[in-house]
Amino acid sequence: MTHFLQDILRQPDELRSVIELLQGKGSSPLSAAAAAVQGARHVYLTGIGASYNAALGAASHFHSAGHPVYLVDAAELLHTASIPAGSVLIVLSRSGRSIEIVKLLEKARGAHATIVGITNFPDGALALEANIPIVLPVKPDHGISANTYVSLAAGAAAIAGTIAGTFGDHLASTLLPAITATAEKIPEWQRQLAQTSWLQPGANYCFLARGASLASSCAAQLLWEEGVKVPAIAMGTDSFRHGPQEIVAAGMRFAIWIDERMHDADLAVARDLRHLGASVLLIGSGVPADAGDLVMPLPPWPSGWQFLMDIIPAQLAAERLARLCGVDCDSFRFASYVVQGEKGLLQT
Repeated sequence: MTHFLQDILRQPDELRSVIELLQGKGSSPLSAAAAAVQGARHVYLTGIGASYNAALGAASHFHSAGHPVYLVDAAELLHTASIPAGSVLIVLSRSGRSIEIVKLLEKARGAHATIVGITNFPDGALALEANIPIVLPVKPDHGISANTYVSLAAGAAAIAGTIAGTFGDHLASTLLPAITATAEKIPEWQRQLAQTSWLQPGANYCFLARGASLASSCAAQLLWEEGVKVPAIAMGTDSFRHGPQEIVAAGMRFAIWIDERMHDADLAVARDLRHLGASVLLIGSGVPADAGDLVMPLPPWPSGWQFLMDIIPAQLAAERLARLCGVDCDSFRFASYVVQGEKGLLQT
């Protein structure tokens, strides 16, 4: 069993612990972060790599709560933006030690901004220097971000939920059973992936989603790049319909996360892709078994929160495809676990 697969399989337990922490002794920094956001005119939500994808999912929750945020990649925020005084920066980073994060902390302090740090490592610069640190301790992933990604997404979305008054005991009472039900689906998904022709070495892959699950599509793209070592595409389902559909060709592979609000529209996209000769994977609740070439069903989730676990089918798919391609998904050829240099690609 690969280290990546081991990390995938423990996600439900790790996420359950994170939700319980945020509901318990982690509720004080969560409330402080929510208060800071509510009192600020400018709020930035940022991260880099997998952490930025986690922020992307959380951003949907802020917008739904009526508290819009500027979602900006940490490197872009560092190098190209001026931060207004009094701003709040919600910074996501699993280690809190990436070079862009460390330098962004200095820039934010110089702008007299309040830093809310969501991280997994209590000894990283983000945890030590943030005005409001939210430390979510999970066992570090071997390489590819899985548990760390999900924990950061939960922490940032919980701030939005606290502002909206929806992240409380009632939500936890529905989230925790949904996590358990999702864990019970994993053996079924593994059997499906062992038998499917959707996983095809050498095929071109595109990932489509909406809302918070847009984070999952972008995370899947990164999984293909880091784990399978091949390029992939990710974007919003409707954005795909405005020009990029010209790339569709027979044999191309698509994965679509089905949105509860746009269920019929998403299924129509899947139908047309199959008509054009593409092979389609569908991930979601209430999806007809014959609506795709491969359908990986999710149990019901509270509205907007399935993105915390709907990445697991894609993770399992990436791990299996890497093995089919004879690729080591547990090793990075060029990257390091924490990028601490600013120049080039090779760590020297």
